[in-house]
Amino acid sequence: MSVIARTSSKLISGTPRSLHPSYPSALSVVRPRVLTPPSNSSPFQNPVSSPKHSREINITQPKMSFSNTDTGNKTADPYVASNIQDPSLKEKVETLVNFVNRNKFCLMTTKTADGLLASRCMAVAAKEGHGVDFIFHANSESGKTDDLDANPEVNLGFLNNSGEWASVSGTATVETDREKVRKYYSPSLKAWVGDLGDGKHDGGPEDPRVVVIKVKSKTAQYAVSHASVVGQVIEVAKGIVTGEAAKVNKLIHLSESEVQTARSG
Repeated sequence: MSVIARTSSKLISGTPRSLHPSYPSALSVVRPRVLTPPSNSSPFQNPVSSPKHSREINITQPKMSFSNTDTGNKTADPYVASNIQDPSLKEKVETLVNFVNRNKFCLMTTKTADGLLASRCMAVAAKEGHGVDFIFHANSESGKTDDLDANPEVNLGFLNNSGEWASVSGTATVETDREKVRKYYSPSLKAWVGDLGDGKHDGGPEDPRVVVIKVKSKTAQYAVSHASVVGQVIEVAKGIVTGEAAKVNKLIHLSESEVQTARSG
């Protein structure tokens, strides 16, 4: 399982530099070893387009650029093969939106000037683009704005305590337009940017430090549970006994073209 998350040094959605210090520094994203379909394919390598109803996808194992073994014609990552699904675009987006609504804190990852990846916890303030684009509050004088000015590519990593997760890759812009800032402003922001007592930098909607970061999604992938707690326990126990991968999650991918379609409504 691999990574994601961060974008700011001084943020508003949480504590000034770390919205919630108890959150993990990285999130996992499944990198399965499965058959690569045409372009716009899923990182789960889903080889078919979205049907009207959710269903599991049969996938096989191709030659990988990195591999530590050869499993022949058998899938080397049976967990992905057992859990990947391809529901309708409407269902994909609705499930992602509902997940983010329940888990608004994420780690936003940006690239620093020295080429390192850095992550900070931030809170989603709102959504645009029919739910596939994300709005965050920020302090314009924070490190994340420097990162975004040099490289707008970001990743948002969401995770809850049940192990469900979502990873969104996209591009971010720092928006200083006062009308937009006022639209999404929350009085609680003053607790994070503070009032400097100079009549200008007061943490209010006209404070030039208070800006909005908009993340325009390119792709997204997520895993949400489709089994009850008891069902998950049974699946895991069965897997231990039989060697079959547990079917406990829905692994879903939104391609770049699907995100564009969803954004346009």
